[in-house]
Amino acid sequence: MAPEDRSVHRYRARPDTVTTDRGDGPPLVLCHGTLMDRTMFDPQLSLTDEYRVVAYDARARTDRYVGPYDLYDLADDCAALLDAKGVDSCVLGGMSMGGFVALRFAERYPERLDGLVLIDTTAGPHADHEIERYGEMIATARSEGEVPEQLAGVVKHILFGETTIEEQPELVESWVQRWLSYPGEAVFHEVESWLERPDFTDRLSDIDVPALVVHGEEDVALEPERSDGLVEGLDARREMIPDAGHSSNLENPEPVNDAVRSFLGDVY
Repeated sequence: MAPEDRSVHRYRARPDTVTTDRGDGPPLVLCHGTLMDRTMFDPQLSLTDEYRVVAYDARARTDRYVGPYDLYDLADDCAALLDAKGVDSCVLGGMSMGGFVALRFAERYPERLDGLVLIDTTAGPHADHEIERYGEMIATARSEGEVPEQLAGVVKHILFGETTIEEQPELVESWVQRWLSYPGEAVFHEVESWLERPDFTDRLSDIDVPALVVHGEEDVALEPERSDGLVEGLDARREMIPDAGHSSNLENPEPVNDAVRSFLGDVY
């Protein structure tokens, strides 16, 4: 069995090792962003009073992190997970990289999608200077075999807003400590999966399910205007989240949960 086949097989055969699955009702499936894991969606478990919430770890947070792989491979992982969980179709939510995956899932598996929740993400590509910057970061992680402390200190200002860094230092530090434990090779392949992805904007019109776009007002990784294309290209509405950066559902979950609950009520 090829490495990529083994990775997909992990989601089909051992789903309980990579998921948090709570609640009953219509399903909301959640895919995290780079350097995060499924626990970034713990604040959204409050939705389990009405909905089934399934948050899962992407390949980089499993023992199947060796690449190369791309966003469509990650979309296939999601489909395999749905098979294992007995979910025919769902609202699929994704944060940042998870949003990139969700869009490719919508393209490849349209019959399995009831709606999209796109958090701090974009349909557009990264600019050349961003590709160069992130490429240098992951090359360092790969050569060091881990995420160096200095790099983690830089990344926290990318993944969290300044309000969160100032007012929730314990939350930020808990994630920094996780990053320091990650294998450098896992981080390298995780970022490589999306770093030079092509623009998806022209394909948005082929997606015919409703979407909720959520974006932190303090996001510096993907500035809020970079979600404009999603709002314009999809049947979408946008909720801006104050006092939150690139991980808005984790940094300021209450308005995110309110928006998601309202959206799910409309979809289901």
